[in-house]
Amino acid sequence: MKHIRKKEKPLIVLTAGGTGGHVYPAEALAEELLKRGYRLALITDKRGKNNYKGRLGEIPNYAVYAGALVGKSRWFKIKSLFKTCVGIVQAGIFMLKNKPACVVGFGGYASFPAAMAAILLGRDLIIHEQNAVMSRTNRFLAKYAELTAQSFKNAKFAPQSIKQVVTGMPVRQSIVKLAEGKYPERTAAQKFQLMILGGSQGAKVFAEIVPQAIAALPESQQKKLRIFQQSRADDVEALKKAYAKTKAEVEVSHFFGNMDELYANTHLIISRAGASSVSEIAVAGVPSILVPLPIAADDHQTHNAAELSKAGAAIVIKQKEFTVEKVQQLLEELMKNPKELKKMSDKARKVGIKNAAERLADALEKQISNKW
Repeated sequence: MKHIRKKEKPLIVLTAGGTGGHVYPAEALAEELLKRGYRLALITDKRGKNNYKGRLGEIPNYAVYAGALVGKSRWFKIKSLFKTCVGIVQAGIFMLKNKPACVVGFGGYASFPAAMAAILLGRDLIIHEQNAVMSRTNRFLAKYAELTAQSFKNAKFAPQSIKQVVTGMPVRQSIVKLAEGKYPERTAAQKFQLMILGGSQGAKVFAEIVPQAIAALPESQQKKLRIFQQSRADDVEALKKAYAKTKAEVEVSHFFGNMDELYANTHLIISRAGASSVSEIAVAGVPSILVPLPIAADDHQTHNAAELSKAGAAIVIKQKEFTVEKVQQLLEELMKNPKELKKMSDKARKVGIKNAAERLADALEKQISNKW
């Protein structure tokens, strides 16, 4: 009897920038595609390549030249354009040699060379847009893509003629597992856990305002607080000194490696409204105070936060209104109202899409099924 060899699944190229908003969904999709038996490769720039760990760090990584074009000097743009053209050639050579079934782009200028090479070589391009407002890079690429997957419905500025599917924002598997959990209940002896996440561009305002707001609380409430605050590395020591004036239990760090554990035990989070943050907060079911970054391109963080706000799962505050008095008042009210926080938690879980990685992988498989 002749042995029938099972057909090997094709190669899929992932391409993304080096920031968390691009890394996390790429990481989640990589994990899902590896489960399904696909071969993977990652194309990014040197900056991004050095940031990848986990599954993305385990698959073959290829660095190509890329350069940012927005908000820079003319000479910088000329150099970036030249680097990007070289990067397109580098990515194209890789694809000619390895013949991937498709390229999945997650945005950021580092993803442009590989995405553009796919267009020029006639390879299927699938774009994933993380934010509620489509980025400039993705707006251009989406016109030539076979499919655009979106984290939010009706992403602003998405070209009307493109083929779209709403998959949600793929989040890390360790966070997905929290979707089946419950909002952490408190006894009189347990502390109220508050987490503050700012990201590199948001930690400064939180470092300035939140410690003062905590200090303005009655001492009885300060003593009931356990705070985990992510800070820029340069601000860690100053932030610790600021909190030393309070009675709260505080841990300040540039990076927390146990985010799943922190989410699971957090009663309230203060955060920026990047797509990854908003999606993880929703899936984990954490009530939140969201402060959109005012300088975010096209004000996309305000649009990201809107879905949680409309659902009653989050309180959104503009940065100019994020004052010591406002934060102190909100914390004092919410700490005394566990029922309201529980409602916010339940509503967040209803908004969160916990199977986004599977939905994106399904859409990808459907797209390439007739060709492989």
